[in-house]
Amino acid sequence: MTASEDDLGHPALLEAPPRRVVSLVPSLTEALARSRPDLLVGATVWCTHPADLDVERVRGTKNPHVGRIIELAPDLVVANREENRRRHVEALREAGVPVWVTDIRTVTGAFVSLRRLMAVCDLPVPPWLPEAERLWSAPPPEGPRVAVPIWRDPWMFVGGDTFAHDLLTRLGAVNVCAHREGRYPAVSPAEVLADGAGLAVLPDEPYAFGPGDGPEAFPGVPSVYVSGRDLTWYGPSLVPARTRLRAALRTP
Repeated sequence: MTASEDDLGHPALLEAPPRRVVSLVPSLTEALARSRPDLLVGATVWCTHPADLDVERVRGTKNPHVGRIIELAPDLVVANREENRRRHVEALREAGVPVWVTDIRTVTGAFVSLRRLMAVCDLPVPPWLPEAERLWSAPPPEGPRVAVPIWRDPWMFVGGDTFAHDLLTRLGAVNVCAHREGRYPAVSPAEVLADGAGLAVLPDEPYAFGPGDGPEAFPGVPSVYVSGRDLTWYGPSLVPARTRLRAALRTP
């Protein structure tokens, strides 16, 4: 039996390299499926990539069917500190299921964590990973002052100490909510406009912002609509995401 420590320093006791994995994190589901699809036996309903992934769905990231996951007899469950709830992780561990928890707050941290996950699953480093590392290591151009909401009613925005914030910074954007308390501060659009936001960046997840949201909430400031996956997923999507986000933010 070997013990490997996850991103939070918790040991995952494994008899052998895992061969039955349940993923509770859409980004990691895609990363593992692109590397070895037959490794996965379960995933959440939000694990939408790759589109042809044919595994059992164990409900959502916040309400996984713990009992069914245990019945699937995985030798590893992959979770994330932000996306999944601690009580579900603890329930799985109490049932004897090893759980590997990631903690992603920066782009560099994502790359380190992904390499560790591939190693614990005894998988080779996939070609997209070093390519993403190369793309996101380029010096950022000078970009706009942005506000990035993730929810409304109440309004919540991307703050500092988040993967999305670091990713925006690597594109040269200045996140006007980075100084506010909390990782996703609840502030009004008027407040972020007072902070000097020159561009509202509206993703389609977790809240599905649409064309009616920008002009109504951010008068006098242009709005752009981006894929939430490009902004918040850390996996194979990071390769094409840089080009798409640079175009949306109009950076060189």
